Amino acid sequence: MTKDFFARIEWPTIALVVATYAIWFAFALAGEGLNPLLWIAGVAIATVLYWSLVHEIVHGHPTQNTLLNHALVYVPIGWVYALGRFRDGHLQHHATGELTDPFDDPESWYLAQRDWKDLPSPIRMLMTVNNTLAGRLTVGPAITIWRMIAGDLSLMLKPGAASRSRRGSVALAWAIHVPGVVLLVLALSHWSTVPAWQYFAAAYCGVAILLIRTFLEHQASGDAEERTVIIEDRGPLAFLFLFNNFHVVHHTRPCLAWYRIPGFYRRHRANFIRRNNGYVYRSYADIFRLYFFKPKEPVAHPFVA
Repeated sequence: MTKDFFARIEWPTIALVVATYAIWFAFALAGEGLNPLLWIAGVAIATVLYWSLVHEIVHGHPTQNTLLNHALVYVPIGWVYALGRFRDGHLQHHATGELTDPFDDPESWYLAQRDWKDLPSPIRMLMTVNNTLAGRLTVGPAITIWRMIAGDLSLMLKPGAASRSRRGSVALAWAIHVPGVVLLVLALSHWSTVPAWQYFAAAYCGVAILLIRTFLEHQASGDAEERTVIIEDRGPLAFLFLFNNFHVVHHTRPCLAWYRIPGFYRRHRANFIRRNNGYVYRSYADIFRLYFFKPKEPVAHPFVA
């Protein structure tokens, strides 16, 4: 490796990867005496940081070597997603010119109007609850994981030569992910005395916290530039999300390292707010106050019949 390679490494991200794994494994290997709720909270926070770092890796951080970047987060302390599947879906989300479209955007929470009408009433009620922040925190992780499993099974079982490469991509991602999960389970069964239910609860809570970030990242709008949010928060949640709350900055400069985002936003704040026509919230506290029990919008996409 050349001197230039090391000069281009984003060392704050490397340090955060090391710290995140150190925290997670400290709880796993030496946390059996802790109150279970405190243990779950600590591991959930480390899990959120892990997924935020996976998001960084997907966008080419912290080195110029993709294989090395993926190796940095290979040990799957987030458990539920295959990194390759997250990468493929997220990059497709960035590549689409139709953010929020339920057919073109794999990260959209909207449904086409006809699909919404065809749902049984109990499922419609569940999806409406999921469009509140309270719902997203409670049933949201289960819905998210189910969508991922059902979606990948559908891709794997889809017949036809045209689907062959997609099936191969899905199978490869899980073939890489599952051995990591198995090795982690074996290691924890040997060295950790923490009950399995606490790991399950921490993983679920970690996904729930992560869903606070994605809750209103994008809104349906006829103008593409008005679809991406700014949340001007610099508190603990903003750090856990690696400042992806300045989401319009991320979509404008997806290769900008997390620790450069707040400064970049500060320098260009007026332009970004003008760009997204004021789709701005002051803090996550405001979002909790406005939408904890109130759906932020209908599930049915207003422009997709």
